Amino acid sequence: MAAAGVGAPGANLTVDGARLWDSLMEMAQIGPGVAGGNNRQTLTDADSEGRHLFARWCADAGMTMGVDAMGTMFATRAGTDPDALPVYIGSHLDTQPTGGRYDGVLGVLAGLEVVRSMNDLGIRTRHPIVVANWTNEEGTRFAPAMMASGVFAGVHTLDWAYARVDAEGKRFGDELARIGWKGDEAVGARRMHAMFELHIEQGPILEAEGREIGVVTHGQGLWWLQVTLTGRDAHTGSTPMHMRVNAGLGMARIVERVHQIAMAHQPNAVGAVGHVNVYPNSRNVIPGRAVFTVDIRSPEQGKLDAMRAEVERAAHAVARELGLGCEIEAVGHFDPVTFDPGLVTVVRAAAERLGYFHMDIVSGAGHDACWINRVAPTVMIMCPCEGGLSHNEAEAITPEWAKKGCDVLFHSVLETAGVVG
Repeated sequence: MAAAGVGAPGANLTVDGARLWDSLMEMAQIGPGVAGGNNRQTLTDADSEGRHLFARWCADAGMTMGVDAMGTMFATRAGTDPDALPVYIGSHLDTQPTGGRYDGVLGVLAGLEVVRSMNDLGIRTRHPIVVANWTNEEGTRFAPAMMASGVFAGVHTLDWAYARVDAEGKRFGDELARIGWKGDEAVGARRMHAMFELHIEQGPILEAEGREIGVVTHGQGLWWLQVTLTGRDAHTGSTPMHMRVNAGLGMARIVERVHQIAMAHQPNAVGAVGHVNVYPNSRNVIPGRAVFTVDIRSPEQGKLDAMRAEVERAAHAVARELGLGCEIEAVGHFDPVTFDPGLVTVVRAAAERLGYFHMDIVSGAGHDACWINRVAPTVMIMCPCEGGLSHNEAEAITPEWAKKGCDVLFHSVLETAGVVG
């Protein structure tokens, strides 16, 4: 458990919400989507441009920048004690192909706003403050998600991460070097006093309950299972129904079984298939191959393990029935997470001190904090998003929600880092 600093900040201390919102809107101009959101996928030119803007803002705030071999950016504001471990604030700037303006980005730019507000108010802390932009949190272009934080926490090796390829066969390591953000710092060499991550909820609970702040006590565990079904390409018009080996049909049946399995494990279990490719993907060709990813999640380890076993059994059974080849690869995983109880208490107290309506919540999505929790005391703070919508260009939050989430972050970081003088 991370030790808190001496004394909690007064409730009158708040961040500059207008400046935070302006920063969010300026970052959103980089890698614009087609419907008001963003397409700033990891290791693209747009990702590099967003990184440069963030680096400039950090330099203007008097911070020094370090970059590790996975491209993760660490902007440091010095503390008064050279031996004190830093307090980290981290999330990500990369987005989904049809992503919103706030998923991940809020957590990075709120960290920057915490530092800017400290500068404005002349606040010094004993512990240094580090704002982190973790590389490839989304995992859309290069699977799995939370890749850089996973390497940092020792879940993946650097060489394995570098060898991951996108849909065009481009290697992660090559693309990282191409955009110019492959740093020299060893991944995982940093030690942390604590890490905070502010994030939009990506679900409907806070808004439905009329709460402004989610105090995240736990995170769901997750399995991503990539299923490859192999059949036989054939003409859709001239191949008799009983002679087909249809990979698309097998995929459809497995998608239905995933839904049934998740429903059978209610409450606190979800499952779906979101990433799908069929080959040759022609109107008049029966698919000879289907590749898709099953996403199952639960905060309960027993349910998570049971669902994985049942999905794999169902997939192989469908394949046998239809005469298909079936291969299953786990391409993403983390166990259910319990965040640091001491930091949870700090966050909850900050929300109460500020008079913000709050509730305890379990994160339904994976975040970099889930991996960093393995190597340092970690906690998450959430603000609502409209209709619970995320991973969608229509994703929306209000300036007030953003400010209140950042205020809670500000107070929590100051208490943990120890205000001096």
